[in-house]
Amino acid sequence: MTHGLTISPHCRVIVDNDYAGDPDGLVALAHHLVSPANTVTVITSSFLNPRFSAGMPGARDGATLARELLEVIGGTWRPPVHAGSEQPFGGQSGSAASAAIVAEARRNDDLPLYLACGGPLTNVATALRDAPDIAARLTLVWIGGSLDSSAFEYNRDTDQAAAEFVFDQPELEICQFPLETYRRCAYSVAELEHDLGGCGLLGQWLWEHFCDPPDWARIGGIWPLGDSPTVLVTALSAGSSTATIPPRETGRGARRRVYTDPDFRLLVGDMLARFRLHESVRS
Repeated sequence: MTHGLTISPHCRVIVDNDYAGDPDGLVALAHHLVSPANTVTVITSSFLNPRFSAGMPGARDGATLARELLEVIGGTWRPPVHAGSEQPFGGQSGSAASAAIVAEARRNDDLPLYLACGGPLTNVATALRDAPDIAARLTLVWIGGSLDSSAFEYNRDTDQAAAEFVFDQPELEICQFPLETYRRCAYSVAELEHDLGGCGLLGQWLWEHFCDPPDWARIGGIWPLGDSPTVLVTALSAGSSTATIPPRETGRGARRRVYTDPDFRLLVGDMLARFRLHESVRS
Protein backbone atom coordinates (compact mmCIF):
# COMPACT_ATOMS: atom_id res chain seq x y z
CA MET A 1 0.00 0.00 0.00
CA THR A 2 1.40 3.40 -0.98
CA HIS A 3 0.97 6.58 0.99
CA GLY A 4 1.15 9.99 -0.67
CA LEU A 5 3.93 11.22 -2.91
CA THR A 6 7.06 9.25 -3.63
CA ILE A 7 10.01 11.14 -2.14
CA SER A 8 13.55 10.36 -3.22
CA PRO A 9 16.45 10.84 -0.79
CA HIS A 10 18.68 13.79 -1.61
CA CYS A 11 21.42 13.22 0.95
CA ARG A 12 23.13 10.73 3.23
CA VAL A 13 23.29 11.42 6.96
CA ILE A 14 25.49 10.27 9.82
CA VAL A 15 23.65 11.04 13.06
CA ASP A 16 25.89 11.58 16.11
CA ASN A 17 24.49 12.39 19.56
CA ASP A 18 24.65 11.67 23.29
CA TYR A 19 21.48 9.55 23.23
CA ALA A 20 21.78 8.55 26.88
CA GLY A 21 21.31 12.17 27.95
CA ASP A 22 18.44 14.54 27.12
CA PRO A 23 15.84 12.49 25.17
CA ASP A 24 15.50 15.22 22.56
CA GLY A 25 18.44 13.48 20.87
CA LEU A 26 16.33 10.34 20.44
CA VAL A 27 13.47 12.43 19.03
CA ALA A 28 15.81 13.96 16.44
CA LEU A 29 17.23 10.55 15.53
CA ALA A 30 13.73 9.10 15.11
CA HIS A 31 12.76 12.03 12.86
CA HIS A 32 15.80 11.45 10.67
CA LEU A 33 15.08 7.74 10.45
CA VAL A 34 11.46 8.08 9.28
CA SER A 35 12.19 10.93 6.84
CA PRO A 36 12.37 9.64 3.25
CA ALA A 37 14.25 12.70 1.96
CA ASN A 38 17.44 11.63 3.71
CA THR A 39 19.14 8.26 4.13
CA VAL A 40 20.68 7.59 7.54
CA THR A 41 23.74 5.46 6.81
CA VAL A 42 25.52 5.47 10.21
CA ILE A 43 24.53 6.22 13.81
CA THR A 44 27.21 7.15 16.35
CA SER A 45 26.97 7.96 20.05
CA SER A 46 28.94 10.32 22.28
CA PHE A 47 29.67 10.57 26.00
CA LEU A 48 27.98 12.79 28.59
CA ASN A 49 29.51 15.67 30.52
CA PRO A 50 30.76 14.21 33.85
CA ARG A 51 29.75 17.49 35.52
CA PHE A 52 26.15 16.35 35.11
CA SER A 53 26.45 12.62 34.58
CA ALA A 54 28.95 11.18 37.07
CA GLY A 55 28.05 7.52 37.46
CA MET A 56 25.38 7.82 34.77
CA PRO A 57 25.16 6.27 31.28
CA GLY A 58 27.78 7.00 28.62
CA ALA A 59 28.44 6.48 24.91
CA ARG A 60 27.94 2.70 25.05
CA ASP A 61 24.58 3.16 26.77
CA GLY A 62 23.62 5.72 24.14
CA ALA A 63 24.40 3.20 21.42
CA THR A 64 22.15 0.69 23.18
CA LEU A 65 19.28 3.19 23.20
CA ALA A 66 19.78 3.94 19.51
CA ARG A 67 19.53 0.22 18.74
CA GLU A 68 16.35 -0.01 20.83
CA LEU A 69 14.89 2.85 18.81
CA LEU A 70 15.70 1.01 15.59
CA GLU A 71 13.80 -2.00 16.92
CA VAL A 72 10.78 0.18 17.69
CA ILE A 73 10.85 1.73 14.21
CA GLY A 74 11.29 -1.65 12.55
CA GLY A 75 11.76 -2.13 8.83
CA THR A 76 14.33 -4.01 6.81
CA TRP A 77 17.02 -1.29 6.69
CA ARG A 78 18.77 -0.60 9.97
CA PRO A 79 21.92 1.51 9.83
CA PRO A 80 24.85 0.32 11.94
CA VAL A 81 25.27 1.87 15.39
CA HIS A 82 28.74 2.58 16.80
CA ALA A 83 29.66 3.72 20.31
CA GLY A 84 31.96 6.72 20.53
CA SER A 85 34.74 7.65 22.90
CA GLU A 86 34.11 7.84 26.63
CA GLN A 87 37.00 10.33 26.85
CA PRO A 88 37.35 13.91 25.56
CA PHE A 89 39.24 14.64 22.37
CA GLY A 90 42.85 13.59 22.60
CA GLY A 91 45.10 10.57 22.44
CA GLN A 92 42.45 8.26 23.91
CA SER A 93 39.47 9.45 21.85
CA GLY A 94 39.71 6.95 18.99
CA SER A 95 36.61 4.76 18.75
CA ALA A 96 34.41 2.66 16.50
CA ALA A 97 32.29 5.80 16.01
CA SER A 98 35.11 7.97 14.67
CA ALA A 99 36.31 5.12 12.43
CA ALA A 100 32.78 4.70 11.03
CA ILE A 101 32.57 8.43 10.27
CA VAL A 102 35.82 8.21 8.32
CA ALA A 103 34.69 5.13 6.39
CA GLU A 104 31.35 6.66 5.39
CA ALA A 105 32.94 9.97 4.40
CA ARG A 106 35.42 8.16 2.15
CA ARG A 107 32.74 5.99 0.55
CA ASN A 108 31.91 7.13 -2.96
CA ASP A 109 28.24 7.94 -3.42
CA ASP A 110 26.27 10.32 -5.61
CA LEU A 111 24.38 11.66 -2.57
CA PRO A 112 26.13 14.39 -0.54
CA LEU A 113 26.97 13.56 3.06
CA TYR A 114 25.84 15.45 6.16
CA LEU A 115 27.10 14.75 9.66
CA ALA A 116 24.28 15.79 12.04
CA CYS A 117 25.71 16.21 15.52
CA GLY A 118 23.58 17.15 18.53
CA GLY A 119 26.21 16.63 21.22
CA PRO A 120 29.89 17.28 21.88
CA LEU A 121 32.17 17.15 18.85
CA THR A 122 34.52 14.46 20.18
CA ASN A 123 33.78 11.82 17.53
CA VAL A 124 33.82 14.43 14.76
CA ALA A 125 37.15 15.93 15.84
CA THR A 126 38.76 12.51 16.18
CA ALA A 127 37.61 11.51 12.69
CA LEU A 128 38.95 14.76 11.20
CA ARG A 129 42.26 14.36 13.04
CA ASP A 130 42.69 10.77 11.85
CA ALA A 131 41.56 11.51 8.28
CA PRO A 132 41.96 15.22 7.38
CA ASP A 133 40.83 14.55 3.81
CA ILE A 134 37.22 13.96 4.89
CA ALA A 135 36.74 17.64 5.81
CA ALA A 136 35.98 18.39 2.17
CA ARG A 137 33.71 15.36 1.77
CA LEU A 138 30.96 16.23 4.25
CA THR A 139 28.98 19.07 5.78
CA LEU A 140 28.73 19.24 9.55
CA VAL A 141 25.35 20.28 10.97
CA TRP A 142 25.95 21.05 14.64
CA ILE A 143 23.72 21.92 17.57
CA GLY A 144 26.11 23.83 19.79
CA GLY A 145 28.17 26.88 20.57
CA SER A 146 26.84 30.29 21.52
CA LEU A 147 26.64 33.79 20.09
CA ASP A 148 27.80 34.90 23.56
CA SER A 149 31.30 33.51 24.04
CA SER A 150 31.00 33.92 27.83
CA ALA A 151 27.85 31.79 28.12
CA PHE A 152 28.01 28.14 29.17
CA GLU A 153 26.89 25.90 26.31
CA TYR A 154 26.74 22.18 27.03
CA ASN A 155 27.81 20.69 23.70
CA ARG A 156 30.77 23.02 23.21
CA ASP A 157 31.92 23.05 26.82
CA THR A 158 31.68 19.29 27.32
CA ASP A 159 34.68 19.01 24.99
CA GLN A 160 36.12 22.43 24.22
CA ALA A 161 39.25 21.02 22.60
CA ALA A 162 37.14 19.06 20.13
CA ALA A 163 35.08 22.12 19.22
CA GLU A 164 38.18 24.26 18.70
CA PHE A 165 39.79 21.61 16.50
CA VAL A 166 36.70 21.16 14.32
CA PHE A 167 36.13 24.90 13.87
CA ASP A 168 39.76 25.31 12.81
CA GLN A 169 39.38 23.09 9.72
CA PRO A 170 39.51 25.38 6.62
CA GLU A 171 38.08 22.72 4.25
CA LEU A 172 35.03 22.04 6.43
CA GLU A 173 31.56 23.53 5.96
CA ILE A 174 29.45 23.91 9.12
CA CYS A 175 25.76 24.66 9.53
CA GLN A 176 25.50 25.77 13.15
CA PHE A 177 22.50 26.12 15.46
CA PRO A 178 23.89 27.91 18.55
CA LEU A 179 22.42 28.06 22.05
CA GLU A 180 20.32 31.15 21.35
CA THR A 181 18.76 29.41 18.35
CA TYR A 182 18.05 25.91 19.62
CA ARG A 183 16.47 27.29 22.78
CA ARG A 184 13.81 28.80 20.53
CA CYS A 185 12.65 25.27 19.68
CA ALA A 186 10.60 25.18 22.88
CA TYR A 187 7.69 22.77 23.27
CA SER A 188 5.32 22.91 26.20
CA VAL A 189 5.46 19.75 28.31
CA ALA A 190 1.68 19.38 28.05
CA GLU A 191 1.81 19.58 24.24
CA LEU A 192 4.77 17.21 24.15
CA GLU A 193 2.88 14.58 26.12
CA HIS A 194 -0.29 15.04 24.05
CA ASP A 195 1.35 15.31 20.60
CA LEU A 196 4.39 13.07 20.87
CA GLY A 197 2.84 10.56 23.23
CA GLY A 198 -0.14 10.27 20.91
CA CYS A 199 1.91 9.29 17.84
CA GLY A 200 1.55 5.53 18.10
CA LEU A 201 4.16 3.10 19.45
CA LEU A 202 7.09 5.24 18.30
CA GLY A 203 5.73 8.39 19.94
CA GLN A 204 4.89 6.52 23.12
CA TRP A 205 8.39 5.02 23.33
CA LEU A 206 9.94 8.45 22.87
CA TRP A 207 7.63 10.12 25.41
CA GLU A 208 8.45 7.46 28.02
CA HIS A 209 12.07 8.58 27.88
CA PHE A 210 11.01 12.09 28.93
CA CYS A 211 9.23 10.69 32.00
CA ASP A 212 12.33 9.64 33.96
CA PRO A 213 14.62 12.70 34.07
CA PRO A 214 17.84 12.64 36.12
CA ASP A 215 17.69 13.72 39.76
CA TRP A 216 19.40 17.06 39.06
CA ALA A 217 16.86 18.10 36.40
CA ARG A 218 14.13 20.57 37.36
CA ILE A 219 11.34 20.44 34.80
CA GLY A 220 9.26 23.55 34.18
CA GLY A 221 6.51 24.16 31.66
CA ILE A 222 8.61 23.65 28.53
CA TRP A 223 11.12 21.21 27.10
CA PRO A 224 13.15 22.46 24.13
CA LEU A 225 13.55 19.98 21.28
CA GLY A 226 16.97 21.49 20.81
CA ASP A 227 18.54 18.67 18.80
CA SER A 228 15.83 18.57 16.13
CA PRO A 229 16.86 21.56 13.93
CA THR A 230 19.47 19.40 12.17
CA VAL A 231 16.51 17.79 10.34
CA LEU A 232 15.74 21.15 8.72
CA VAL A 233 19.05 20.99 6.86
CA THR A 234 19.07 17.27 6.02
CA ALA A 235 15.51 16.02 5.46
CA LEU A 236 13.51 19.21 4.96
CA SER A 237 14.66 22.64 3.79
CA ALA A 238 16.58 25.30 5.64
CA GLY A 239 15.34 27.91 3.17
CA SER A 240 12.58 29.10 5.50
CA SER A 241 15.03 29.55 8.39
CA THR A 242 17.19 32.65 8.82
CA ALA A 243 20.96 32.36 8.86
CA THR A 244 24.04 34.55 8.78
CA ILE A 245 27.48 33.85 7.33
CA PRO A 246 30.22 35.10 9.67
CA PRO A 247 33.31 36.55 8.01
CA ARG A 248 36.52 34.56 8.22
CA GLU A 249 40.14 35.13 7.36
CA THR A 250 41.03 33.73 3.95
CA GLY A 251 41.95 30.08 4.24
CA ARG A 252 41.50 29.97 7.98
CA GLY A 253 38.78 28.29 9.98
CA ALA A 254 35.71 26.42 8.82
CA ARG A 255 33.13 28.03 6.55
CA ARG A 256 30.06 28.58 8.73
CA ARG A 257 26.39 29.29 8.24
CA VAL A 258 24.89 30.25 11.61
CA TYR A 259 21.13 29.81 11.94
CA THR A 260 19.38 32.38 14.12
CA ASP A 261 15.69 31.82 13.38
CA PRO A 262 14.71 28.16 12.74
CA ASP A 263 11.39 27.31 11.13
CA PHE A 264 10.07 25.42 14.15
CA ARG A 265 6.56 25.18 12.76
CA LEU A 266 7.81 23.28 9.71
CA LEU A 267 10.04 21.11 11.88
CA VAL A 268 7.38 20.05 14.40
CA GLY A 269 4.61 19.77 11.82
CA ASP A 270 6.69 17.39 9.71
CA MET A 271 7.89 15.41 12.74
CA LEU A 272 4.40 14.66 14.05
CA ALA A 273 3.06 13.89 10.58
CA ARG A 274 5.97 11.53 9.87
CA PHE A 275 5.49 9.71 13.16
CA ARG A 276 1.75 9.31 12.50
CA LEU A 277 2.33 8.14 8.93
CA HIS A 278 4.85 5.64 10.22
CA GLU A 279 2.27 4.27 12.64
CA SER A 280 -0.38 4.03 9.93
CA VAL A 281 1.98 2.10 7.62
CA ARG A 282 3.02 -0.40 10.29
CA SER A 283 -0.58 -1.01 11.35
